[in-house]
Amino acid sequence: MPRVNEEYFEKKRKEIIAAAYRVCVRKPITSVVMNDIIAETGFSHGVIYKYYKDLDEVLRDLVISINSQNKIDEKLDKILAKADKKKWENVIREIGEMLADYLIEVGRDVLKISLYSDMLAMSEPERVSKIAGELGSENQSPLLYFVKAMAVYLKKVIKEEGLKPVKSVEEIIQFIIVNYHGIQTGYVLSFCMDAEQIKGKYNPKEMFSIMSESVILLMKGRK
Repeated sequence: MPRVNEEYFEKKRKEIIAAAYRVCVRKPITSVVMNDIIAETGFSHGVIYKYYKDLDEVLRDLVISINSQNKIDEKLDKILAKADKKKWENVIREIGEMLADYLIEVGRDVLKISLYSDMLAMSEPERVSKIAGELGSENQSPLLYFVKAMAVYLKKVIKEEGLKPVKSVEEIIQFIIVNYHGIQTGYVLSFCMDAEQIKGKYNPKEMFSIMSESVILLMKGRK
């Protein structure tokens, strides 16, 4: 295929994905249909189906686009590369701060789509598993890299410091991920709800600080 055609093809696909992004910010993915994407682009049905055979292919590329723009690898690697020069407790706190900054940098629109994706996974797990299976390892959720790297680091700390955690590393990682998703949900909802005592007042940095201190206590365990 001539280069000009490749560039044109890629440009059209990006326009379709950008339209899908706008639609998925406005309404839950569970209620999005292909006609929503078509209406948002202003293209004809024929043009859209030239590039994508169905909605799930669009959603797959939307996930790939979002994940590629919101990597956590380098941020975490930068902290862990200097971990040996710091107290492990401070490294955990620094990682918590990084997660808070990451959450804020990603932005509420992307986080809303993430929450909507969770809703889709609950209502149509087989469909979501199929989409996830087509992503490829390099396009998986940034949190998967976080889980693997953190597991290695925590096991290293436990061995070197002679710690006796009250929970296994796997359980501590699960605790972190559950807290991450909970903080993410609270952060998004705080901007969606009109209640004066809630709207815009949720502080991810405080929440992740509490999570970090909890992880430290779980790691220290009993003397």
